[in-house]
This record gives sequence, C-alpha cells and structure tokens, in this order.
Amino acid sequence: MTREKIEPRIDGTELVIDTISKSEAYDSRFVVAAALVYVAKGDGHISEAETQKMLQLVGDHFGLGNAASLALLTSAIGEMADNVELPLIVRHVSDRLSDGDKEDIACMMLKVIAADGRQHAEELEALRDAATIMDISAESMHNAFDRYFDDKPV
Repeated sequence: MTREKIEPRIDGTELVIDTISKSEAYDSRFVVAAALVYVAKGDGHISEAETQKMLQLVGDHFGLGNAASLALLTSAIGEMADNVELPLIVRHVSDRLSDGDKEDIACMMLKVIAADGRQHAEELEALRDAATIMDISAESMHNAFDRYFDDKPV
C-alpha cells in the first residue's frame, strides 16, 4: 500500500493538508471536536449522555447551533476512522493554540468523560494521550482539573 505524500500549509487560522487526491482544512474547532470524541470513545463507545455533553460544549464554546455542532463532531468521527495521520494533524493545529485554549480543551474533555457518570480507566488514558498529542502542559492539566472540580456541586 502506497501512502500519499502529505503537504501541510497554514491558510489563515486553518491547517490545510494537501495530498494528491484531496485537500482538507483543519482548525481549532476541529481539534476540539476530535479531542472530545477521542476521550468519549476511550471506553469503546460514545454514550447518549457523552454525545449530548459534546454537542453542548462545542456549541457553547464556538457559538454554534446543534446542527453545526453535530456536523463538526461527525466530521471528527469520520476523520478518526479514515485518517491515520490525524494525531500529526491535531499536533500541528494545537501548536497554534494558547495555553489557555489548551486548558479549556482539557476541561471540556474532563466534562465529557464524566457526562455518563462513569469514568473508565480507558477514557482517562485517552485523556492522557490526547493531552500528550496536543502538548498540554502539566500546569494546564492541573488548572483544568481545578476548574472542573470547582464547577462540581458539593
């Protein structure tokens, strides 16, 4: 099997990946959707509660309606299934994000993991993997955990 040559380039706020057969644009919205889907799928499936939480988080964070949020999440799911270069793409886009943006994404990932009331070890491992791929610092992860627990009712 021959792998296509990938040619990444920046166009405004998007990372554009050109190959022989197609051109795809990826931006911070895609990275957020991909990260949320990745941790939600960490235990092997995405629950209804996790789906609803992802729709709400993406919609609130980017000011999108349900249809646009669903389209973004569906695109991320498709890319995860079809694109073996996705971790590299996510890393390239994440390099352009601020520490605050990365902290926000980490907090959103925690909320998705907790959405169904169960925090499986595989989901937490997926969180760690996603944080590594996106180069989220230990300090940003710590701050995300603090924010998550500060928002939780006692």
